[in-house]
Amino acid sequence: MKAVTFNVTIPSYVVGKTLGKLTEAAVFGGLSGVRFEELAEPELPGDRWVKLEVILAGICGSDIGNLTLKSSPAMEPFGSFPAVLGHEILARVVETGPGVTRVEVGQRVAVDPGVSCVVRGHQGSEQCVSCIEGLPSTCTRAGDEGKTIIGAGPIQRGMTIGYHASLPGGWGERMIAHESQLFPVSDAINDRSASLIEPLAVGMHAALQSRPLGEGPALVLGSGPIALGVIWALRATGYNGELVAQVRREHEADLARALGASSVISPGDEARDAMVATGANAYMPIVGDEVYAGGGFPLIFDCVGSGQTVKQALRYATVRGRIVLLGCAAEIPKLDLTPVWANELRIQGYQCYGEEAWRNGTEHTFKITHDLLIETGAPVERLVTHIYPLRQYQEALSTAANRRKTGSIKVLLDPRS
Repeated sequence: MKAVTFNVTIPSYVVGKTLGKLTEAAVFGGLSGVRFEELAEPELPGDRWVKLEVILAGICGSDIGNLTLKSSPAMEPFGSFPAVLGHEILARVVETGPGVTRVEVGQRVAVDPGVSCVVRGHQGSEQCVSCIEGLPSTCTRAGDEGKTIIGAGPIQRGMTIGYHASLPGGWGERMIAHESQLFPVSDAINDRSASLIEPLAVGMHAALQSRPLGEGPALVLGSGPIALGVIWALRATGYNGELVAQVRREHEADLARALGASSVISPGDEARDAMVATGANAYMPIVGDEVYAGGGFPLIFDCVGSGQTVKQALRYATVRGRIVLLGCAAEIPKLDLTPVWANELRIQGYQCYGEEAWRNGTEHTFKITHDLLIETGAPVERLVTHIYPLRQYQEALSTAANRRKTGSIKVLLDPRS
């Protein structure tokens, strides 16, 4: 099968760090650790495993951050390489093990890329606390080999498909998954919308875990699929308060409104005006940036994770306000944390999904997201701005990495083309 792989080596790291700002060849092309290769198809390692044909797979902001070597090295021990990339996956079942009951051959499925204790081969009380609670994205065994035998040896370390040497991701023609990772997709959802279930589930998890949401106003920073997904998820789960979206480009503003934003602002003067409109008073210290007292936003979702947005969230939060970090904020130099203690702020980070309290029971975030897409009829397929054949992965990565130039929101790869 054909696949796009990524390998972390010292030479590719040095080249990427030294030349990455000069040429994309150092991070996506021939000088990088990314390759378009012919690989052997993976075989089923057990009775409850499934072989999949990939229909569509997304390019995530975290993929761009990792390939451009801008992400923190803190997560490196929880991946294994070389790996077939791609963790946002819509696929079709082509083969099932004899113990599979959850899906059938021919079904479309959304793939939860999280690698749980069950996937690693640990059952019952052998599972870690996170996996027992249905939250495998924080599995404490992510840095260790497991019991499951895949190919010639035990399943390698790794917290997610796409950065896992044993489990090929969606940037390839075929892959395998444990049946616990698969969620059937209704014919009522088109391929483009279904390919977004994984990133939309990130926003859904944050919205559900942030309940009670209060009366607002709420502020969402960012204009990518996660931020737009948060806007939709807040409305889909019943938030009726004022919802302010901060985006940079007009087509993103249109989408934010279509998905439920009450108003849309741009970073800078418009954002400041919105802050003042909440009743905040502005003060200028002898040195440094403007600070505020009174007013503010009781609930802020930072879906960017840059130094600029984290700083803004800290200053724009009301006293005892809540900040939800969804952007992959990493090493931020000279970040002033004074507002955290001065205003008694609460900060919570989320990265994935799992079992949620929902409608008098429990349900996985993927299932909730799937069902609410049907119930709301939201035009989420408009988030998909570009689709490329797998062989054009370099162009696809460039399109995703250069949003200001290309206008991209979600870029997909189609291994069938």
